[in-house]
Amino acid sequence: MTEHPSRVAIVTGAGRGIGAAVAERLASDGFAVGLLDLDEAGVKQGAEAIVAEGGKAVGVALDVNDAAQVEAAVTRVAEELGAPTVLINNAGITRDNLLFKMTEQDWDSVLGVHLKGSFLMTREVQKYQTQEKWGRIVNLSSTSALGNRGQANYSAAKAGMQGFTKTLAIELGKFNVTANAIAPGFIATDMTAATAERIGMSFEDFKAAAASQIPVQRVGTPEDIANLASFLVSDGAGFISGQVIYVAGGPKD
Repeated sequence: MTEHPSRVAIVTGAGRGIGAAVAERLASDGFAVGLLDLDEAGVKQGAEAIVAEGGKAVGVALDVNDAAQVEAAVTRVAEELGAPTVLINNAGITRDNLLFKMTEQDWDSVLGVHLKGSFLMTREVQKYQTQEKWGRIVNLSSTSALGNRGQANYSAAKAGMQGFTKTLAIELGKFNVTANAIAPGFIATDMTAATAERIGMSFEDFKAAAASQIPVQRVGTPEDIANLASFLVSDGAGFISGQVIYVAGGPKD
């Protein structure tokens, strides 16, 4: 598909996992894609793969928690690919621990990457969206926003992403910019594999245990998230804004 060959998307946290899958999907949809991540090798490899398939992409290393780096990265994407009008705020980290063991650094790091990072990225990209009078913002939340043991910081950040999304929808709607949040459940990625290792469980057993609690009886894949992101950034989703969509294989509150 080449729905919008002239449109440019930015995906943060695109070095691996969900971000890499979303970047690849948007490229196949016809978007030029800026892949941003702290992992420079990951995004450069991802961008090279997209170019090898005939697409347009650039990989840029940055810390989304640093305003100067964010401004420089978005400017580079705009200069090399064109005005970015699609933004996928996917960059995230975990620093899991029970509350009484959680350090201030654990708290600040997680909220900084998810919330401050998404704020900084959106503030830069909306300049192009409002000028073009068209835009799509997709923020990654999580089922952890509903509460999850050992993730007070991550849960707070992911719940914050939902409030952030709804406010963006209100403020930017008049510019034909929509904002929605995807809240994944269990997705098989390096991050969930690390969680399995941390609790002393094999990844296969960890996935099997999770799948047994999911109505569709399987865990999710990064492609499941990419499929929804592809729709939400399309023209067909232009009347959907301010929504939180749980992609978890079953209903969530």
